[in-house]
Amino acid sequence: MARGCASPAGALAVVLGFAADRALGDPARLHPVAGFGWLATVVEARTWRPSRRAGVLYAATLVSAVAAVTAWAERRLAPRRRAALGAAILWATLGGRSLERAALELRAALDAGDLERARALAPVLVGRDTSALDATELARAAVESVAENTSDAVVAPLVWMAVLGPAGAATYRAINTLDAIVGHRNERHLRFGWGAARLDDAASWVPARLTALLVVARARGRRRATWRAAMRDGARHPSPNAGRVEGAFAGALELRLGGVNRYAHGTEHRAPLGDGAAPRATDIGRAVRLSRHVGAAAAGLAAIGARA
Repeated sequence: MARGCASPAGALAVVLGFAADRALGDPARLHPVAGFGWLATVVEARTWRPSRRAGVLYAATLVSAVAAVTAWAERRLAPRRRAALGAAILWATLGGRSLERAALELRAALDAGDLERARALAPVLVGRDTSALDATELARAAVESVAENTSDAVVAPLVWMAVLGPAGAATYRAINTLDAIVGHRNERHLRFGWGAARLDDAASWVPARLTALLVVARARGRRRATWRAAMRDGARHPSPNAGRVEGAFAGALELRLGGVNRYAHGTEHRAPLGDGAAPRATDIGRAVRLSRHVGAAAAGLAAIGARA
């Protein structure tokens, strides 16, 4: 565990950073993750080649820069000021509150019967083509996004904060952001984005399984079904991590996720996750509540781990 994290200051940073995300959501202006995304896009435009080697160098350079700058900033501060830095970095890397807002806004549109608005809101949550989705498919997209991003935008930053301090949380968010920018299966990024995608798979492996376990723990009366959906059904998902958490949410909420997803690069057929009913608008709210409970449990574990 990082020297700067395993301390009362590290635990305080976790508590304050998580509380800031719950109260405020993403920073409204000058969001550092958005700034990193802009920089990564500019660098990609200048360094892109149809080559895995070029993509690995691109990802390694940007991720290493974030890790080095954050670690340098932490070393420069007096120990009592590191909690403030850690809290600020964790707040910037968490996205739980903003995820909830986006999902609940989509639910409100579905509740009002406004499919056009719901379709316009959905791309904030998912990368698939939403222009022709009906209410059931929009609800499925929202529940799947809440599940996956509970791991990526909540649990994972907390895990890496507990393990490696602020540099761990910042580096994870850099990796995850690069995957969102270049880790696609389209023609441009299939080779160049390979390194970023594999790095994200590795960094998200433990957090995804911890998320699934926390969902199982929360699924009173359905723990066996939830575990089965996460492990059996989740293994059929093309992502080694998203399938585990989406399966766990499907099992806990008694839903059936998966199906046909249409993207700019083509159509993907996802195996069924869970044995329940197709999602409805009300299930988006249930998924948000489950995500909130899982995030709070993960924050508690991270605070304990940071202090250990």
